[in-house]
Amino acid sequence: MTSDPTRTQRSEGIPLGRIGGVPVTLAWSWFVIAAVIIFLFGPRVAAAIPGLGTAAAYAVALGYALLLLFSVLVHELAHALTAKAWNWPTPRIVLTLWGGHTQFGDVRATTPGKSLAVALAGPAANFLLALAGLWLLLYLEPGTVGRLLADIFVWANLLVAIFNVLPGLPLDGGRIVETIVWKVTGSQDRGTLAAGWAGRIIAAALVAAIVLPPFLQGRTPDFSLLLITALVSGFLWMGAGASITNARMRLRLPAISAAALMEPATQLPAAATVSEVRQAAAAEGPGTALVLTAPTGQPEAIIDPGALAAVPAHLAAQTPAHAVARALAPGAYIPDAANGQELIAYLSKLEGSEYAVINREGRVVGLLRQETVVAAVTGRRPQSRRS
Repeated sequence: MTSDPTRTQRSEGIPLGRIGGVPVTLAWSWFVIAAVIIFLFGPRVAAAIPGLGTAAAYAVALGYALLLLFSVLVHELAHALTAKAWNWPTPRIVLTLWGGHTQFGDVRATTPGKSLAVALAGPAANFLLALAGLWLLLYLEPGTVGRLLADIFVWANLLVAIFNVLPGLPLDGGRIVETIVWKVTGSQDRGTLAAGWAGRIIAAALVAAIVLPPFLQGRTPDFSLLLITALVSGFLWMGAGASITNARMRLRLPAISAAALMEPATQLPAAATVSEVRQAAAAEGPGTALVLTAPTGQPEAIIDPGALAAVPAHLAAQTPAHAVARALAPGAYIPDAANGQELIAYLSKLEGSEYAVINREGRVVGLLRQETVVAAVTGRRPQSRRS
């Protein structure tokens, strides 16, 4: 069943249409950061421009939030349009609590250079916006609302640009670390892993830089600065963690294969009786799954050992094997040679959680369980499985 992209976009936030062919969504969470900005900067605007009035001061703070939103939008558009230039799958921009991010389809950069160019396009756009703001400052009178907003606009874009080039994921500068390690090791995933850890170091260093100096001086850190630091550092830590997890999963993929993960299995005709199944089970020994196949050779069901043992001996010759078996989903079988990304692609198209494994001759040689594959990809222990 395919999902409706428009419905997904609306559930994430408010669709703002397309810019340069790129769908843009304003996430509901953005309103949280907008409220924080208005709350924190409203009083500062009132202090900077005496006589402005409380309501007007908070309105100017709202203007600052909107200018920051515009700056983030331009940043993300630079990423998206650069990616489109290399025909990367349909990018989508989501403006969130943390600023924004550009979502791409299933894409892996073909070269370190392209990955780096897409990443650094965003900070470059913010530097250009800061330059435009500096030019505008030349024509605005000091002490006016326009001058204050232009000044904030310049600093905001400089901060967004400089912050994003810090060398750690999920920041754009993390691609610098990724590119260097990629070049040295030949593995993009090892580069991503290194850049993810660099991002965690930056998150920890940011907290230390804000908290430690006041603490060592016996002072209390500024509350608004502490709040912003907590939000930003939390975002960095979570984003870096996601990059590390994804890189580790991709690094495990080449070693994952159906042949390595399957349990041994043998096939029996679907017309077999419980008596014949018991004979086969005794011949194969414990630990071997028994798979029933149709006359065409297609795997149909798996014998359940518990149900098999429950059939009385005097009824075994008359009871069909299907009575003690659980059905496989239609088409739930894969070649034993499937591995890595190919194996994951196979399984993503199949229903059910158990799959017969067949060799080149089409005979059943194993049984693969979804939980075993998930455990191998994630590095976690599989849950206790049924027989």
